[in-house]
Amino acid sequence: MDSVLVIDDDVELCSLIRDFLEPLGFKVEATHDGYTGLERAKTSDASIIVLDVMLPRMNGLDVLREIRRVSSVPLLLLTARGADVDRILGLELGADDYMSKPFNARELVARIRAILRRSMGNESMLPRLQVGDLEVDLGRRTATRSGTNIVLTGVEFNLLTTLVKNAGKVVSRDDLSREVLGRTSSPYDRSIDVHVSRVRKKLCVEPGMDDMIKTLRGVGYVYTLPPAEIH
Repeated sequence: MDSVLVIDDDVELCSLIRDFLEPLGFKVEATHDGYTGLERAKTSDASIIVLDVMLPRMNGLDVLREIRRVSSVPLLLLTARGADVDRILGLELGADDYMSKPFNARELVARIRAILRRSMGNESMLPRLQVGDLEVDLGRRTATRSGTNIVLTGVEFNLLTTLVKNAGKVVSRDDLSREVLGRTSSPYDRSIDVHVSRVRKKLCVEPGMDDMIKTLRGVGYVYTLPPAEIH
């Protein structure tokens, strides 16, 4: 049974989320302030965390920052409609995706399921990918570059995997969004761009290492092949 930890000070909303998710087979736990939510997140075995930005005692973005210091648990951020800065900062801090309040309960379920499905993966037939000094183990869902482990969230791992599978080829933003987030991107949705930026930084495990993910403005992204692998 997948478990969901909801951190939101709106008690009624938490109750509604529980009423909607539990009949679908989810186990739901809720906390109502940032500090308590963070402490619970550190000890919980939740499959996914649903985290509101506006929280008492500790801001949701600070909670997210602290969670990412110790865990790559899938996380969906809830923001106020129009709060673009919160959404972008949340993604930069490691949120897998976001939703704006108010939201449709069915869309919430769809987002949760998409994040969980992509965080678990199903790549048993293709255990490893190797491009240059990067190795991606699809079975263990780990990535290393030059022997150094790269700590990735579920969405980041799936994004890197998609780019590496298509190494040397351009992958459009729309295709990345569908493959990694399970939804089409809107003209002003920067989610994929922020995730790419985070992965790009994490791949540079040592100062001066080449940036392997290149941007083709207005087109998409490409994981570049080392010269020895270009035919």
